[in-house]
Amino acid sequence: MSYDALLVVSFGGPESRDEVVPFLRNVVRGKPVPEERILEVAEHYYHFGGKSPINQQNRDLIAALADEFEANGPQIPIYWGNRNWNPYLADALAQMRADGVRRALAFVTSAFSSYSGCRQYLENIAAARAQVGPGAPEVDKLRAFYNHPGFVEATAEHVRAAFQRLPAGVRPNAQVVYTAHSIPISMALSSPYVAQLEESCRLVSDALGRSGDMLVYQSRSGAPGQPWLGPDILDTLREIKAQVEHPAVVIAPIGFVSDHMEVLYDLDTEARELCCEIDLPMERAATPGTHPAYVRMIGELVRERMEYNPVRRHLGSLGPSPDSCAEGCCPAAIRPRP
Repeated sequence: MSYDALLVVSFGGPESRDEVVPFLRNVVRGKPVPEERILEVAEHYYHFGGKSPINQQNRDLIAALADEFEANGPQIPIYWGNRNWNPYLADALAQMRADGVRRALAFVTSAFSSYSGCRQYLENIAAARAQVGPGAPEVDKLRAFYNHPGFVEATAEHVRAAFQRLPAGVRPNAQVVYTAHSIPISMALSSPYVAQLEESCRLVSDALGRSGDMLVYQSRSGAPGQPWLGPDILDTLREIKAQVEHPAVVIAPIGFVSDHMEVLYDLDTEARELCCEIDLPMERAATPGTHPAYVRMIGELVRERMEYNPVRRHLGSLGPSPDSCAEGCCPAAIRPRP
């Protein structure tokens, strides 16, 4: 298949204090989220001066991808569009149309399949194309990469490095805790989100020669009466402290590909403060970011879609994800009745 551009599609984030609340209102538009909850989350951003790290990390990723394409192909331009903040998807697609792009591949900065990590991005792309109108480029999403060797290698290396930062005396029995963004259980039951996460955790632990590691969840944000995935990271840390056999913890945010605000606040701030309070040595593994294996993986995913008979690399027993999502895949969560 012939493609003439790559579109990096991400969540977006504010870059100043004045942008925080408008950004959050974009995120929750159409959802029954009370104003006090928006202001509560805004404080997380204010803690870091109102600037999310995600935009700069996407810039860094695009620069690394440009080098990867220069070295290994394809020789195509890279564009960037966000769901919730500048640069918006519609603006990116309008620029692509102006530049003569007719057909593009989309790399979505989410390794796992759920409504918010898969189908909603497809809806966002479709809405942006409709907004741009005639001549808007066709856009095909790259497959999910939770079990790709490049993602597993980058994650495992960062977990290994986090272990080395622990005091030597507590390393042998330290517990690895993988974290991912919690989602409503109704959303989880209609998508492969949990199965994919469990497979990624197993693959990374296998690469490290480990067993008995844990998958927990963070950043729950729904209505109190709506069931969401658990256990919660903070509850789990307290339980680990109560176990004599685990005197330390490495937290690996496997559900995130870069240091989103949820990583900086929920893990580096809240979880670290709790660990200091209960005297539990803790290190947080880095997200894939611009790890060379991760960047090479994206280049490989692009090249496999442009070849007639590609090798679709993957690890484990679940096989490579399909290039095209099934109709109706990963539906939105069922909202509880008021």
